[in-house]
Amino acid sequence: MNSVIYHAFSQKDAKEFDIQHPGTQRAEAFVRAFLKRSMPRMSRQAQEDHLQRKAVVLEYFTHRKQKEKKKKSKGLSAKQRRELRLFDINPEQQRYSLFLPLHELWKQYIRDLCNGLKPDMQPQMIQAKLLKADLHGAIVSVTKSKCPSYVGVTGILLQETKHIFKIITKEDRLKVIPKLNCVFTVEIDGFISYIYGSKFQLRSSERSAKKFKAKGTIDL
Repeated sequence: MNSVIYHAFSQKDAKEFDIQHPGTQRAEAFVRAFLKRSMPRMSRQAQEDHLQRKAVVLEYFTHRKQKEKKKKSKGLSAKQRRELRLFDINPEQQRYSLFLPLHELWKQYIRDLCNGLKPDMQPQMIQAKLLKADLHGAIVSVTKSKCPSYVGVTGILLQETKHIFKIITKEDRLKVIPKLNCVFTVEIDGFISYIYGSKFQLRSSERSAKKFKAKGTIDL
Protein backbone atom coordinates (compact mmCIF):
# COMPACT_ATOMS: atom_id res chain seq x y z
CA MET A 1 0.00 0.00 0.00
CA ASN A 2 1.42 3.23 -1.12
CA SER A 3 1.52 5.87 1.52
CA VAL A 4 1.52 9.59 0.87
CA ILE A 5 3.52 11.67 3.18
CA TYR A 6 2.41 15.28 3.55
CA HIS A 7 5.10 17.70 4.50
CA ALA A 8 4.11 21.07 5.88
CA PHE A 9 6.30 24.02 4.96
CA SER A 10 6.53 27.10 7.06
CA GLN A 11 6.35 30.48 5.37
CA LYS A 12 10.14 30.78 5.79
CA ASP A 13 10.70 27.39 4.12
CA ALA A 14 8.26 28.18 1.32
CA LYS A 15 10.08 31.41 0.59
CA GLU A 16 13.47 29.67 0.71
CA PHE A 17 12.43 26.95 -1.76
CA ASP A 18 10.38 29.39 -3.87
CA ILE A 19 7.23 27.39 -3.37
CA GLN A 20 3.93 29.20 -3.90
CA HIS A 21 0.47 27.86 -3.22
CA PRO A 22 -2.01 28.34 -6.08
CA GLY A 23 -4.23 30.26 -3.69
CA THR A 24 -1.38 32.68 -3.02
CA GLN A 25 -0.96 33.36 -6.72
CA ARG A 26 -4.66 34.07 -7.11
CA ALA A 27 -4.56 36.40 -4.12
CA GLU A 28 -1.62 38.36 -5.53
CA ALA A 29 -3.32 38.63 -8.91
CA PHE A 30 -6.47 39.91 -7.26
CA VAL A 31 -4.56 42.48 -5.20
CA ARG A 32 -2.68 43.75 -8.26
CA ALA A 33 -5.92 44.07 -10.25
CA PHE A 34 -7.58 45.80 -7.31
CA LEU A 35 -4.72 48.26 -6.96
CA LYS A 36 -4.77 48.98 -10.66
CA ARG A 37 -8.49 49.83 -10.54
CA SER A 38 -8.27 51.76 -7.28
CA MET A 39 -5.15 53.74 -8.13
CA PRO A 40 -5.12 54.12 -11.91
CA ARG A 41 -2.69 57.03 -11.77
CA MET A 42 -0.03 55.03 -9.96
CA SER A 43 2.70 53.33 -12.01
CA ARG A 44 3.24 49.57 -11.86
CA GLN A 45 6.54 50.03 -10.02
CA ALA A 46 4.86 52.18 -7.39
CA GLN A 47 2.19 49.51 -6.98
CA GLU A 48 4.89 46.87 -6.46
CA ASP A 49 6.48 49.11 -3.82
CA HIS A 50 3.14 49.30 -2.07
CA LEU A 51 2.86 45.50 -2.08
CA GLN A 52 6.24 45.14 -0.34
CA ARG A 53 4.90 47.03 2.66
CA LYS A 54 3.03 45.44 5.51
CA ALA A 55 0.09 47.78 5.11
CA VAL A 56 -1.37 49.02 1.86
CA VAL A 57 -3.16 52.36 2.05
CA LEU A 58 -5.50 52.91 -0.83
CA GLU A 59 -5.91 56.45 -2.00
CA TYR A 60 -9.45 57.65 -2.33
CA PHE A 61 -10.10 60.40 -4.82
CA THR A 62 -13.20 62.46 -4.18
CA HIS A 63 -14.83 64.80 -6.59
CA ARG A 64 -15.16 68.04 -4.72
CA LYS A 65 -18.34 69.84 -5.44
CA GLN A 66 -17.72 73.39 -6.35
CA LYS A 67 -19.61 75.70 -4.08
CA GLU A 68 -22.06 77.70 -6.04
CA LYS A 69 -21.71 81.35 -5.30
CA LYS A 70 -25.01 82.75 -4.22
CA LYS A 71 -25.84 85.79 -6.18
CA LYS A 72 -26.98 88.58 -3.94
CA SER A 73 -30.15 90.07 -5.21
CA LYS A 74 -29.56 93.71 -5.89
CA GLY A 75 -32.35 96.10 -5.10
CA LEU A 76 -33.60 98.76 -7.41
CA SER A 77 -31.49 101.86 -7.79
CA ALA A 78 -32.88 105.30 -6.97
CA LYS A 79 -33.17 106.06 -10.69
CA GLN A 80 -35.13 102.84 -11.32
CA ARG A 81 -37.48 103.61 -8.42
CA ARG A 82 -38.13 107.06 -9.86
CA GLU A 83 -38.78 105.64 -13.32
CA LEU A 84 -41.23 103.09 -11.89
CA ARG A 85 -42.85 105.89 -9.83
CA LEU A 86 -42.98 103.61 -6.81
CA PHE A 87 -43.39 106.44 -4.31
CA ASP A 88 -45.95 108.46 -6.21
CA ILE A 89 -49.29 108.88 -4.45
CA ASN A 90 -52.22 108.32 -6.76
CA PRO A 91 -54.53 111.33 -7.13
CA GLU A 92 -57.54 109.37 -5.84
CA GLN A 93 -55.57 108.67 -2.63
CA GLN A 94 -54.57 112.28 -2.04
CA ARG A 95 -57.23 112.87 0.60
CA TYR A 96 -56.52 114.30 4.03
CA SER A 97 -59.13 112.13 5.75
CA LEU A 98 -57.42 108.94 4.60
CA PHE A 99 -54.30 109.78 6.60
CA LEU A 100 -55.91 110.88 9.87
CA PRO A 101 -55.49 107.33 11.31
CA LEU A 102 -51.78 107.58 10.44
CA HIS A 103 -51.61 110.83 12.42
CA GLU A 104 -53.24 109.15 15.44
CA LEU A 105 -50.70 106.32 15.27
CA TRP A 106 -47.86 108.86 15.09
CA LYS A 107 -49.12 110.69 18.21
CA GLN A 108 -49.23 107.43 20.17
CA TYR A 109 -45.73 106.58 18.91
CA ILE A 110 -44.37 109.92 20.20
CA ARG A 111 -46.14 109.54 23.55
CA ASP A 112 -44.54 106.12 23.99
CA LEU A 113 -41.18 107.48 22.88
CA CYS A 114 -41.30 110.26 25.48
CA ASN A 115 -42.75 107.99 28.21
CA GLY A 116 -45.92 110.05 28.22
CA LEU A 117 -46.21 113.77 27.46
CA LYS A 118 -46.80 115.41 30.81
CA PRO A 119 -47.29 119.18 31.24
CA ASP A 120 -44.25 119.49 33.49
CA MET A 121 -41.85 117.90 31.00
CA GLN A 122 -38.94 119.92 29.63
CA PRO A 123 -39.61 121.11 26.05
CA GLN A 124 -35.91 120.63 25.23
CA MET A 125 -36.19 116.92 25.95
CA ILE A 126 -39.22 116.56 23.69
CA GLN A 127 -37.47 118.59 20.99
CA ALA A 128 -34.44 116.26 21.13
CA LYS A 129 -36.70 113.20 20.84
CA LEU A 130 -38.69 114.59 17.93
CA LEU A 131 -35.62 115.52 15.91
CA LYS A 132 -34.54 111.86 15.88
CA ALA A 133 -38.02 110.36 15.58
CA ASP A 134 -39.88 109.22 12.49
CA LEU A 135 -42.11 112.12 11.44
CA HIS A 136 -44.35 110.29 8.96
CA GLY A 137 -47.88 111.05 10.16
CA ALA A 138 -46.99 114.26 12.01
CA ILE A 139 -48.86 117.51 11.32
CA VAL A 140 -46.19 119.86 10.02
CA SER A 141 -46.48 123.61 9.39
CA VAL A 142 -44.18 125.96 7.51
CA THR A 143 -43.65 129.05 9.71
CA LYS A 144 -40.75 130.72 7.87
CA SER A 145 -39.36 130.41 4.38
CA LYS A 146 -37.44 132.37 1.79
CA CYS A 147 -40.34 131.54 -0.54
CA PRO A 148 -43.44 133.33 0.81
CA SER A 149 -45.83 130.90 -0.91
CA TYR A 150 -44.69 128.09 1.40
CA VAL A 151 -45.42 130.00 4.62
CA GLY A 152 -48.61 128.79 6.29
CA VAL A 153 -48.76 125.42 4.53
CA THR A 154 -49.97 122.86 7.05
CA GLY A 155 -50.74 119.19 6.68
CA ILE A 156 -49.90 115.59 7.50
CA LEU A 157 -46.40 114.51 6.51
CA LEU A 158 -46.68 111.60 4.07
CA GLN A 159 -43.17 111.26 2.69
CA GLU A 160 -39.75 112.52 3.69
CA THR A 161 -36.57 112.40 1.66
CA LYS A 162 -33.19 113.97 2.26
CA HIS A 163 -34.26 117.32 0.81
CA ILE A 164 -38.07 117.53 0.83
CA PHE A 165 -41.28 116.98 2.79
CA LYS A 166 -44.46 115.81 1.04
CA ILE A 167 -47.50 117.10 2.92
CA ILE A 168 -51.23 116.52 2.37
CA THR A 169 -53.30 119.56 3.37
CA LYS A 170 -56.88 119.72 4.65
CA GLU A 171 -57.85 120.90 1.18
CA ASP A 172 -56.66 117.50 -0.17
CA ARG A 173 -53.73 119.09 -1.96
CA LEU A 174 -50.33 117.39 -2.01
CA LYS A 175 -47.54 119.90 -1.36
CA VAL A 176 -43.83 119.30 -1.92
CA ILE A 177 -41.86 121.57 0.42
CA PRO A 178 -38.05 121.80 0.26
CA LYS A 179 -36.27 121.64 3.62
CA LEU A 180 -33.68 124.19 2.59
CA ASN A 181 -34.37 127.73 3.83
CA CYS A 182 -37.55 126.73 5.65
CA VAL A 183 -38.52 126.52 9.32
CA PHE A 184 -41.18 123.97 10.29
CA THR A 185 -43.18 123.44 13.46
CA VAL A 186 -44.53 120.16 14.81
CA GLU A 187 -47.22 120.28 17.50
CA ILE A 188 -48.34 117.45 19.77
CA ASP A 189 -50.38 117.68 23.00
CA GLY A 190 -49.58 121.38 23.40
CA PHE A 191 -45.84 121.01 22.85
CA ILE A 192 -44.41 122.84 19.82
CA SER A 193 -41.06 121.86 18.34
CA TYR A 194 -39.14 123.73 15.64
CA ILE A 195 -37.32 122.11 12.76
CA TYR A 196 -34.74 124.14 10.87
CA GLY A 197 -34.82 122.54 7.46
CA SER A 198 -31.38 123.70 6.37
CA LYS A 199 -29.91 121.68 9.27
CA PHE A 200 -32.35 118.82 8.73
CA GLN A 201 -31.28 117.61 5.30
CA LEU A 202 -30.97 113.97 6.22
CA ARG A 203 -32.96 110.85 5.50
CA SER A 204 -35.24 109.84 8.36
CA SER A 205 -33.17 106.66 8.89
CA GLU A 206 -29.97 108.70 9.34
CA ARG A 207 -31.22 111.09 12.01
CA SER A 208 -30.97 108.70 14.95
CA ALA A 209 -27.16 109.04 14.98
CA LYS A 210 -27.13 112.78 14.24
CA LYS A 211 -26.40 115.38 16.93
CA PHE A 212 -28.50 118.48 16.46
CA LYS A 213 -27.79 121.90 17.93
CA ALA A 214 -30.24 123.25 20.42
CA LYS A 215 -31.21 126.08 18.05
CA GLY A 216 -30.75 126.45 14.34
CA THR A 217 -30.46 129.59 12.25
CA ILE A 218 -31.92 130.69 8.95
CA ASP A 219 -31.00 133.66 6.86
CA LEU A 220 -34.27 135.09 5.58
